[in-house]
Amino acid sequence: MAAIDLPRAQNGREAQLLLTSLLGDFWYWRDEHIPSTALVRLLAEFGITAESARAAMRRLAARGLLTVSRSGRTTAYGIPPRTSEVIVERTHRMLTFGAAAPKWDGHWTVLAFSVPEQDREVRSTLRARLRVLRFAALYDGLWVSPHDTGAAARAVLEELGVATATVLRCTEVPGGSAAGSPCAAFDLRPLAAEYRDFTARYEPLLAEVEAGRIGPAEALRLRTGLRVDWRHFPETDPDLPAELLPPDWPRPAAQRVFVQIYDQLGPLAELRFREVLAGSDPALAALAQHHDSATVAELYAGLGDRRARGDTPFERAAAARRLAEASPASR
Repeated sequence: MAAIDLPRAQNGREAQLLLTSLLGDFWYWRDEHIPSTALVRLLAEFGITAESARAAMRRLAARGLLTVSRSGRTTAYGIPPRTSEVIVERTHRMLTFGAAAPKWDGHWTVLAFSVPEQDREVRSTLRARLRVLRFAALYDGLWVSPHDTGAAARAVLEELGVATATVLRCTEVPGGSAAGSPCAAFDLRPLAAEYRDFTARYEPLLAEVEAGRIGPAEALRLRTGLRVDWRHFPETDPDLPAELLPPDWPRPAAQRVFVQIYDQLGPLAELRFREVLAGSDPALAALAQHHDSATVAELYAGLGDRRARGDTPFERAAAARRLAEASPASR
């Protein structure tokens, strides 16, 4: 089998990410709690020590991302109420992102602002929040987006108390230089390189999967690593309309590789997940279930008015992480 580097979850933050990814893959819409001993064994599949695994569980519970129960000397963890709906929504977004570029009406959302030097912390926060909204800086105080995100931008301005700002929806007057076009705000070269690297890394694995040369333990590790590797693209890609993308844009190829591997490894990965849980509770292990792109689409269509509203600990934690990653210190 071609070598695929697995995620090295050696610190607490990455152990937490792996644990939430595992539960988000095989345990959503389950009320039952999983004993901590079983979760320790699951994380051991990725080379995480028992001490680090238990610390990750405690931290996730303290942040409200896991619920905890105790029976005698057994501590168990589960998914909080309403988190399953959020997981479905985020998984659907992850699996469908990149399949097609958004439609465009030719209008840009333009945000011009002026923040005094003494309020540099507000200015830094504003810039990070705009990056999360998929804006990019054309000039220092002029940010642009091809998406209709003016209302969201206005809400950020009001929240931060920035009054010296103007939000517009407008079209570009033809004939200007390429350097002054709103398109110039988006440097897609680093992102294109990331997509090509992703495809080059995982295409050999797809061949191994299709040849039936992946076992259950490998499937669990590889599918989880694949999910972790892909998840940042829907959060960092500005998702430009097709008219603004280069002709050789590599995202569709990467997206196809991702979905094919994710779907095909699902049954084997579920088998290993069940095997690990069965060491602690065979009846509990029988409840584990994987989902693929088709079943996630069905679950998403059935959410109705149970869509995410941004008020669960999971959503707040995700928003805080994205904001931290968009801040200058992390760039």
